[in-house]
Amino acid sequence: MFAPVYLDHNATTPVHPRVLDAMLPWFSERPGNASSRHEYGRAARKALDEARQRVATAAGAHPTEVVFTSGGSEASNLFIKGAAACFKPGLIAVSSVEHPSVREPALALGRQGWKVHQIAVDAEGRVRRDDYAQMLRDQPLLISVMLANNETGVVQDVADLAAQAMMTHAWFHSDAVQAFGKMPVNFRDLNEHGVHALTISSHKIRGPKGAAALILDKHVELRPLISGGGHERGLRSGTENVPAIVGFGMACEIAVQDIELKAARLRALRDELEAGLFAQGATIFSQAAERLPNTTYFAFSDIDGDTLVGKLDRAGFAIASGAACSSANPEPSHVLLAMQVAPELARGAVRVSLGADTTAAQVRGFLAALQHTLFQLKRLTAVAV
Repeated sequence: MFAPVYLDHNATTPVHPRVLDAMLPWFSERPGNASSRHEYGRAARKALDEARQRVATAAGAHPTEVVFTSGGSEASNLFIKGAAACFKPGLIAVSSVEHPSVREPALALGRQGWKVHQIAVDAEGRVRRDDYAQMLRDQPLLISVMLANNETGVVQDVADLAAQAMMTHAWFHSDAVQAFGKMPVNFRDLNEHGVHALTISSHKIRGPKGAAALILDKHVELRPLISGGGHERGLRSGTENVPAIVGFGMACEIAVQDIELKAARLRALRDELEAGLFAQGATIFSQAAERLPNTTYFAFSDIDGDTLVGKLDRAGFAIASGAACSSANPEPSHVLLAMQVAPELARGAVRVSLGADTTAAQVRGFLAALQHTLFQLKRLTAVAV
């Protein structure tokens, strides 16, 4: 039987069996609303409290700092829009390689009278210290720099950046969705360096979709995006998704267990993958920067990324294209353009992101399939010319 190989774990991950087991009773046997006062409701509330504790422990936070949301995009929007609503329009700074869930709300503030500074990055995708220092002189009110990039895997020194910003009294947020579960992340340590909020998400760490959290310094005031029943300390109204939050809590607990050993295994697989890619002539982006251990972002000259993804999918390997595009308007990755990668090479970018169940045999199978696919594509190109 044909068994496709999944190599797109930065997009989403399969749910861990222990997570699924923890969730199942809350779909049918335990149907209570956590706001209800009867036994079913009290059981649901207890389950939410226990999940909140698990998330907090895994992230190095206090349970009262954990605000549950429906996803990472909502959590980041809650911080940026919720914080901005507490100020008169001023300067917001975000890195030029942010996920759209940070970049787009920042740009939306720009249409509402805010000044938006997109912090430049170097050729490896790291924040440029000269541009960052210049931005700080302009006294920003809000700053957001992601902990690890979803495309390149580049890890930013968020603790140092936040420490530099403390003199401005800016509120500092970091999107830790890709970093959490792949590298140690401790909110208390980051908070001491000046980070006021972190976004983390369940489905990136073998939990269910539909649950995430904004981990928030209790001294930071936000206006809620959703008003109503006053859930989540009034910051996120709406009946809690008990099964998903229970699963999120369990996934957090599992994700941080033996994290260094898991990272070392993934790094070894990634090194083997990249050695094979080099041998086939690939350009690997951000190779000189510190990166997540599971992420490789690469391209081949004169090979379209979407075409390569489609061919490899039919060969049984699921990977991701780096182009944010439609068939009518193909656009290369804004992350690569910010890194000054030539647009024609950026359009060829594809990402492989390894996971907990990825094996060396699968990596070698992928490299063999890639070699065969490249041979076919180059032959077709030669015939067309």
